[in-house]
Amino acid sequence: MHSPSLAGLAERFAIAGPVATVAPLGNGNVNETFLVTTEPGERYVLQRINTEVFHQPALVMGNIAALASHIAAGGANAAAGPADWQLPRAVPLADRAAAPAPGNWLELNGQAWRLLTHVSGATSFDTIQDGTHAAEVGRALGVFHRLIHDLPTAELADTLEGFHITPRYLADYRRSLAASRVARCDEAEHCIAFVAARESLASVLEDARARGELQPRPIHGDPKVNNVMVDSSSGRAVALVDLDTVKPGLVHYDIGDCLRSGCNRAGEDAGDLSAVHFDLGLGRQILGAYLNEARGFLTAADFDHLYDAIRLIAFELGLRFFSDHLAGNRYFRCRHPRHNLARALVQFRLTESIEAQEPALRALIEELR
Repeated sequence: MHSPSLAGLAERFAIAGPVATVAPLGNGNVNETFLVTTEPGERYVLQRINTEVFHQPALVMGNIAALASHIAAGGANAAAGPADWQLPRAVPLADRAAAPAPGNWLELNGQAWRLLTHVSGATSFDTIQDGTHAAEVGRALGVFHRLIHDLPTAELADTLEGFHITPRYLADYRRSLAASRVARCDEAEHCIAFVAARESLASVLEDARARGELQPRPIHGDPKVNNVMVDSSSGRAVALVDLDTVKPGLVHYDIGDCLRSGCNRAGEDAGDLSAVHFDLGLGRQILGAYLNEARGFLTAADFDHLYDAIRLIAFELGLRFFSDHLAGNRYFRCRHPRHNLARALVQFRLTESIEAQEPALRALIEELR
């Protein structure tokens, strides 16, 4: 779709003035994203929602509206939000009467489009830059959880059923392994053995939920490092973006994913497995800053399962990458046929590093609680 058509789409929303420019934005793997600038100088984010992943855009957009309404209501938690904190909001359609519910997205020629407010003067990074950045990433997740932890989960839809439910990923892996026609190699055999040795790990958090020890709350679903926006002048985190995966779940999935993403300096696409390591110093910065914001609503059982979460999410992502490799790379975008296999090896190596530091991690959790 050419820029004039994109400009026309943006102008169907209630924006400040006519569109001046539209340009591609970011390198996301799910939605097509564009930066819209109006003639008065206001900026917005135009996105085509990937309905192959999010089958019901109305539910996604309803969740985003529910977050905004909860924080804008000015409850006790909302009032304690940082002055510079921003929540990306959905811009309503100019003609809301012709819009699908909840009136903040557009369906056109079988495609779903939305316009979001832009977090100006901020940037994001794919990996942790230093200890200060690590603390801001943890603080961002803590602020987000603190502001919405009391939003009733009944007001949120489950937009991705099964997302972050590790036993389901294990079942998917078993089916993929049985049906795979991908040629085996030494690395794949290593992954098979790695998973076989840790199958009992998959249900640790869901079993705790079933026993009533852990309670569902609103979660972000994907709080990795590059979803935290940092003010370019102050260095403070000012937003947690990419809200499509907001849903009811266990905050442990968010905490584990944030630490998994932030504490591996080598990144998800590390070419040298020997460089993959869970950096305990970064873990202290991230978790400490998170707990400074979120400690008040966490229970003793929540703390008891933090180590399980940190270990589980690295394993879970490795399992998902390896399953996709076995299935022929159908879900994650790949640069080459063995890309998902390489990604799985990184996550499994990270899991090993976490396991090797279990006593130190448990001691850190006890110190910070």
